[in-house]
Amino acid sequence: MNIFATGATGKVGSRFIPRLLQQGHNVKILVRDAAKADSFQQQGIEVIEGDLLQPESLANMLQGIDTVVHLAAQFRGVDEATARMSNIDASINLAEAALTANVPRFLFASTNLVYGASDHDRPSLENDELRPAFPYPQTKATAEEELLRLHREKGLGLCILRFAFVYGERDPHVSEFLPIMSKWNPAKRLHMVHHADVGQALLLAASTPKIDGRIYNIADDSPITVAELFQLNDVPYQEPSKDLQQAFNPWDMIVDTTRVRDELNFRPTFPSFYTARDAGAL
Repeated sequence: MNIFATGATGKVGSRFIPRLLQQGHNVKILVRDAAKADSFQQQGIEVIEGDLLQPESLANMLQGIDTVVHLAAQFRGVDEATARMSNIDASINLAEAALTANVPRFLFASTNLVYGASDHDRPSLENDELRPAFPYPQTKATAEEELLRLHREKGLGLCILRFAFVYGERDPHVSEFLPIMSKWNPAKRLHMVHHADVGQALLLAASTPKIDGRIYNIADDSPITVAELFQLNDVPYQEPSKDLQQAFNPWDMIVDTTRVRDELNFRPTFPSFYTARDAGAL
């Protein structure tokens, strides 16, 4: 396949792009600073310097592309206006360019944080109401809504993947997030997904026919507790005072993966954090 990807230098993209090459795909990436993509150029990837917020040339870049993989996003550390431009406006610009260039498949990387606090007594399902609690998932939820509108009204070949907490392959995501988790009840569980399985899900979504307009939860098989994450990362957990412990529904951050298993035949390479640890894949 001819694949066009954004976010190639980010945590997900920098681990996903090499997997595309290993599978023999032709890859073109869009970056804001080509100097940061030297290693990709050396591997034979076509690197284009540009900006999704300047959409005039995007359609030309996408000529002959089979699948757009949109991974670029602003997560933390930016103001709300920047997050909206990067996560909503840029996504719409790229999707409209994909329509102009007649790209068959548009993959959008989202997050299971779009569900917000659960009021169910079950894992979150793809058709549940979205109630994101803070700016990053709020912008992702809005982008999803706009992209689904383009699918309904203009035929965008959209597939949305809502990833659980991504980790593995020397990604510092867990250690960076432990200070936030220290304010959570140690019994709180969360779903996770290894970078290898992020890559697996994206490749399956790129190659599976007749899934336009579908949304998939992407997660492993074994949610893990906050207490276990601290222990497995050799960080002492000091239980916060009762007034700081956040109340939680035991189904918060737990998602149902039946749809992706049934429709894409997704089976996690690393079904739990423990299997990744034992395989030396952290």
